[in-house]
Amino acid sequence: MRRSLPSATMHDMISRIEGELVSVENSRAEVGIGAITYEVLIPGTDGMRLSGMIGHTVVFHTLHYLEAQGQGSSFIPRIIGFSSPHERAFFELFTTVKGLGSKKALRALQLPFADVAAAIAARDHTLLISLPEIGKRTADTIIAELHGKVDRFVEFKPLAETGSDHAQATGRLGLIRDASAILSQLGEPKLQARQLADRALEADSAIESVDELVAAAFRLKELV
Repeated sequence: MRRSLPSATMHDMISRIEGELVSVENSRAEVGIGAITYEVLIPGTDGMRLSGMIGHTVVFHTLHYLEAQGQGSSFIPRIIGFSSPHERAFFELFTTVKGLGSKKALRALQLPFADVAAAIAARDHTLLISLPEIGKRTADTIIAELHGKVDRFVEFKPLAETGSDHAQATGRLGLIRDASAILSQLGEPKLQARQLADRALEADSAIESVDELVAAAFRLKELV
């Protein structure tokens, strides 16, 4: 019997899901729509945000793909969900990198996509290597293949009234990096320190100093 080969991703099957968030666990969310519950794979960065939304209506912008089982003898349909079409588009670009399959990329993306894009634009190997699944060689490949292609995914959040977009992005990344280093020295695991610093700055973009950002990160941790 001839077996047809699946495409890696397919927009035309399921592109958007809206329903009640039933559960979030291990980078998977369950969404109830009437009598049907869908399992949706989610990026690592979304787990904490979604865990506070159980029982509420959520919207996922989705990709559908077939996951090979048994050395390609059978396939299981999978749905990946994103908070916006913009993030979905970044994921599609990110997974064009050689060796970055969908599941590996989902595990790696533990930080907001805009920060990963900014790190690629700034050739920030340190940030990329801090992500799960990303070693030095993979970080080099990501930068080589995607540098110059990610500018539209970088969200510039001004830290001053003057200066170029590049300077603003670099300043924001430097602020997060320095605060993350201090949080790590105070006992926070490296990746969690980065996540706390990033979320604290996202919550209050007026923060301009490392000390302010560290204090805001600790306040955010107490609320989690």
